[in-house]
Amino acid sequence: MTVVPITSKNLNEVEVSWFSALCSDDYQFLGIPDGDLRSSWEHCSQIVKTSEDLGFRNILCPSSYQVGQDTLSFVAGCAPITSKINMLAAVRCGEMQPIMLARTLATLDHMLEGRLTVNIISSDFPGQKENSSFRYRRSREVVEILKQAWTKDKIDYEGEIYNFINLTTDPAKPYQTGGPLLYFGGYSPDALELCGQHCDVYLMWPEKILDLVGRMKAVNQVANKYERTLDYGLRVHMIVRDTEIEAKEYADHIVAKLDDEYGKMIRERALDSTSLGVSHQSKNRDHADKFGYIEPSLWTGVGRARSGCGAALVGSTDQVLSKIENYKKIGIRSFIFSGYPHIEEAMHFGHRVLPELETCSLPHAYGRIPNETPMTPLGAGKRK
Repeated sequence: MTVVPITSKNLNEVEVSWFSALCSDDYQFLGIPDGDLRSSWEHCSQIVKTSEDLGFRNILCPSSYQVGQDTLSFVAGCAPITSKINMLAAVRCGEMQPIMLARTLATLDHMLEGRLTVNIISSDFPGQKENSSFRYRRSREVVEILKQAWTKDKIDYEGEIYNFINLTTDPAKPYQTGGPLLYFGGYSPDALELCGQHCDVYLMWPEKILDLVGRMKAVNQVANKYERTLDYGLRVHMIVRDTEIEAKEYADHIVAKLDDEYGKMIRERALDSTSLGVSHQSKNRDHADKFGYIEPSLWTGVGRARSGCGAALVGSTDQVLSKIENYKKIGIRSFIFSGYPHIEEAMHFGHRVLPELETCSLPHAYGRIPNETPMTPLGAGKRK
């Protein structure tokens, strides 16, 4: 029995995803730049191809201005070199005019033949600071316009920021029925309101399991107002080895050369560095034991050198599987894992843990993928 109602209540499988380090977030030793692990097309696309070969079902492609690549350009480049893995594209709402964003995402969805998922983000743009309530209002309008573009024949939208009247949606018709699933993370009341009303998967960063339960209950309370349910996801780093001792030794190894001042600089350069979610990750480190653990197998040391997701599951194969099973019991159906270096750690997880899990693609589980090319203007529909 899950702690809150979930959309995929009859689903025994879980969506297991990996992470491609588009934002210069790959290291052998945290905080020590390595030219071979740079955010290049060659390296990051290899992470994607390796993840697909190992059997991961989705891959998060993050968005940030710091040294790295444009997310949507990268996702487009991955379309012809992959055939099975979904692409979870992070979209910073407001960067692109909403109608053009709807068309861009629909184009990507057709290129990927329904393998596109979207991570909605509301953080600041490079070089400017805006009020949080304004950012979420803008994000809400963008999401509402996307949904009109993907599900209706015309866009008629009157908002505080965007206004569009009687605009055809033909160029924005996606491959998937109803459009790509929307994943979303955020802790503020405005964030919960947006997610509860409009999004499909609520993503959380690692905390004690009781705190995760609290997050789930808070957003479910909002979703319930709109007579909706959500699915829930966890974004967390991974260190898995044959034994707990080996895993903990590797955790110590990757921070062995970290200078805390340099780690602070890495955290602060991220566009979301002052968000409520990031502050909670920082509190986790403050409350951890002297080895950096806040509960068994959950280690906060990785957060010393990155913003956002700041903890890792550390343990043997059995310990990690047990932890995942506990998350499944509370209602989590989507996992986004990562590790350092990303290719090597994907292989550790892919060989040890992934074969023991029943996995799925959530867009397939939701019935979003048509059996044949859809009758849309970008698909098999009549050309106008």
